[in-house]
Amino acid sequence: MNGTLSRTIEVDMLKGLGGLGDMAKMMKAAQDMQAKLAEVQEDLARTVVVGESGAGLIKARATAKGEVTGLDIDPSILVASEKEVVEDLILAAIKDAQLKAQTRSQQEMAKLTEGLGLPPGMKLPF
Repeated sequence: MNGTLSRTIEVDMLKGLGGLGDMAKMMKAAQDMQAKLAEVQEDLARTVVVGESGAGLIKARATAKGEVTGLDIDPSILVASEKEVVEDLILAAIKDAQLKAQTRSQQEMAKLTEGLGLPPGMKLPF
């Protein structure tokens, strides 16, 4: 191989190694994002939201991840003849809690994506 061609190949190879530095930065950023996402997920699992129905007669507690953890039912509505109404109110309170959990989760994920410099509204695959 002549000297010029050999030197050109070496320079091209070294330029290619610069790409590895960029790749290392990307990998580090991905690891940081993964750690932050895990932290947000843990926070969401500890955060409690309360959904209500029947002007507060029924309350459903859930984690911000959407897991229902409890119900509070005012005893004044526990009348046998109102069974269907109570069931509907329970479902409405659970749905309200789940909606609040979803909203809270979306807010926390939006904060995470903003902090990473990702475009607003970008949805993570998790």
